Amino acid sequence: MITRRAWSASLCALGAALVGCGAHGAQDAGLPERPGPSAATTASPASTASPSATPSRPPTLAPGPAGLTPVFTNGPRTGGKTVALTFDADMTADQGSRAAAGERFDNPELVATLRRLKVPSTVFMTGRWAEEYPDEARSLAQDPLFEIANHSYSHYAFTPDCYGLPTIGTARMRSDVERAFTAFRKAGVAHAMPYFRFPGGCYDDRALRELTPVGVTAVQWDVVSGDAFATDADAVAQQVLDGVRPGSVVVMHCTRSAAPATEKAVRTIVPELRDRGFRFVKVSELIGEEAGGRG
Repeated sequence: MITRRAWSASLCALGAALVGCGAHGAQDAGLPERPGPSAATTASPASTASPSATPSRPPTLAPGPAGLTPVFTNGPRTGGKTVALTFDADMTADQGSRAAAGERFDNPELVATLRRLKVPSTVFMTGRWAEEYPDEARSLAQDPLFEIANHSYSHYAFTPDCYGLPTIGTARMRSDVERAFTAFRKAGVAHAMPYFRFPGGCYDDRALRELTPVGVTAVQWDVVSGDAFATDADAVAQQVLDGVRPGSVVVMHCTRSAAPATEKAVRTIVPELRDRGFRFVKVSELIGEEAGGRG
């Protein structure tokens, strides 16, 4: 049985500070098409298509034991030195007043750096973030360098005692995820990926069971960057460089007020890992490799 994961203590600071819809089906809510019952789907990632094209179905993992939502942590350790940088675009349902007062939950400088360095990336976005920054959400979605995935609508925790985050009730778990996909669609994100990252990385069997009808693959990580509220970019970069292995998924943040050192850290991380022979990929490519290995 999968039990609740207690992730690195370096996430505690982020969780402490980042504190309604019907039960519609995936199509009604604007979700990606749910995969069929095959072991895995290994089509080309959606972001390889032109913005105007209808993408092939993205790769996903088959349901876990007892039909629970599958959980992906990292790609294969053999077969190539690939690494996925992922960025959480965090904004909770109740932070609108802070945004109105001038706090910035986006990070255009980081996005510009990723584009300049040509780093494929996966952005796990909350629905509330997409509502606050629809132009940026749409721009990311239309850029083949990026893919957009779901980080819930509210950024409330799916288990109790998750780094101080408010907790969402069991009855609202599915609708919160679906509401985020709807917010993406309204912002102009036409082809969000069928991937979901739990706020704080906290989940249990109950949460996995509640999300099974949505048809997503839950995406965790194996490398914590420690960029949440960090001011020492060199320390963030070193933590990533020390932790990366072939197939790694690195969790970082693209929220300017909560992760002010991330952009500078990326300028160190990317060339160093490339010098070590690593190739940057989106999460969809790692999932495709993992799915293919299970076939």
